[in-house]
Amino acid sequence: MARPCKLIPAYRKHKASGQAFVELNGRRFYCGPHGTKASKLEYDRLVMEWLAGGRSTSFGTAAQVATVSELAADYLAYAKGYYGNGASSEFQSIIYVVRPLKELYGRTPAAEFGVLQFRALRLKIIKLGWSRTHINASMRRVARMFRWAASEAKVAASVPQALSMVPGLRRGKTTAKESDPVLPVHDLHVAVTLAYLSDVVGDMVRVQRLTGMRPAEVCIMRPCDIDRSGEVWTFSPAEHKTAHHGKKRVVFIGPSAQAVLLRYLARDAAMYCFRPIDAETKRRKAMTANRVTPLSCGNKPGSNVKRKPRKSPGECYDSRSYHQAIRYACIKAGIKPWGPNRLRHSFATDVRRGHGLEAAQIALGHSRADVTQVYAERDMSKGIEVARLIG
Repeated sequence: MARPCKLIPAYRKHKASGQAFVELNGRRFYCGPHGTKASKLEYDRLVMEWLAGGRSTSFGTAAQVATVSELAADYLAYAKGYYGNGASSEFQSIIYVVRPLKELYGRTPAAEFGVLQFRALRLKIIKLGWSRTHINASMRRVARMFRWAASEAKVAASVPQALSMVPGLRRGKTTAKESDPVLPVHDLHVAVTLAYLSDVVGDMVRVQRLTGMRPAEVCIMRPCDIDRSGEVWTFSPAEHKTAHHGKKRVVFIGPSAQAVLLRYLARDAAMYCFRPIDAETKRRKAMTANRVTPLSCGNKPGSNVKRKPRKSPGECYDSRSYHQAIRYACIKAGIKPWGPNRLRHSFATDVRRGHGLEAAQIALGHSRADVTQVYAERDMSKGIEVARLIG
C-alpha cells in the first residue's frame, strides 16, 4: 500500500553534519543545528514562503537562473485557479500564447527577457498568421505574466516595466492580417440554419437569440440557476466571464424564451438543460422511425455501435462544440458559416435600436457602455432621417 503524500515537507536531520534541513521541490535547504529554535524558525519561514508562492516548482531558484519555461509553468498554475479552465476562459488563451513563447525562449533566464525578445516573439506570432487584434491581446497576456512574476518576486520590476513600453501593432502599420469585425447575423440566415440543426442545438440558438447571453452561458443552463418566481425569469449562471472580478451575471428571460425552455426544465435541478446525449438519443430515434428495412432484417436498433468510440456524447455542450454544430449546419444549408457570438450582437443591436444604449448595456451584463457599443451596431437609419430633413 502506497504511503499517503505529505502536504507539508518534514523538518529533517542531516546525520553527517547534524544540520536540520527541508526539501522543497527536490531542493535541499539547511536551517541550522537540528533541534534549535533558530532552525525551526528558519524551517517555518521557508515552508511559508513556499506555500505563499503556490508550491512553485522554481522556488529557491535565483531570479537570474529561473527560466521562462519555469515562470510560464508557475503562471499557468496560477491562471488556472484564477480564471478557471473552461473552453473559452482566459486560461485557454494564455496557453495559446505560451506555446510559441516556450519554443523561442523556454530555456532563457526570465530575468533576461526584454524588449528585443518581446518583439521577436511578436514577429514569430505574426508569421503564424494570427490577426493584428489577436496578436495585441496575446502580447498583453505575456506582459501580464511578467508583471505577475514581478509581484511574486520571481523577476525584477524593471522587466514588466520595459515590456509595457512596447506599443501595440497599429492598423496599416504592420504586415499582420486584419480580422473581420463581428457583425450581427441576419435572422434569415438563422432560420435557414435551424432547419439543419438538431432540436437541442436549435433551441439553444433560439434562447440565445432571444436573451443575448454568451455562448458559454447558454451551454451551462440548469433549472436550479433559473428563478421562475416572476413574470420575467432570471438566469444566474454558476460560471461566467467576469466572475473572477466579483461581478454577478443576470440574464433576463422573457415569455418567448420561456416557451422554448419549458420542455427542458422537467428534469433534475442540477442537470444541464441542453445535453449532447439528449440530442444523440433523439437523432437515433429519428433514424429508427425513418428506417426502411424491417426490424426482422439487418441490424437491430442500437447494435451497430462501436464498443469503445473515440468520442461519446456528454452531459454538457461547451462553446466550441456549440460553435461546430452551427458551422456544420451552415455548410449543409449552403450558406456562409456564422458563429453563435453573432447572435449576441444581433440581440444587442435590436435592444439598442428599440430601447437605447443603457437598456442594451443592462441586458448584456456589461459594466461599461463603451463595451456595449462594440456589440450593438448603431442605427444608421436615424442618420439618414436627419440628413433627409435638414441636410
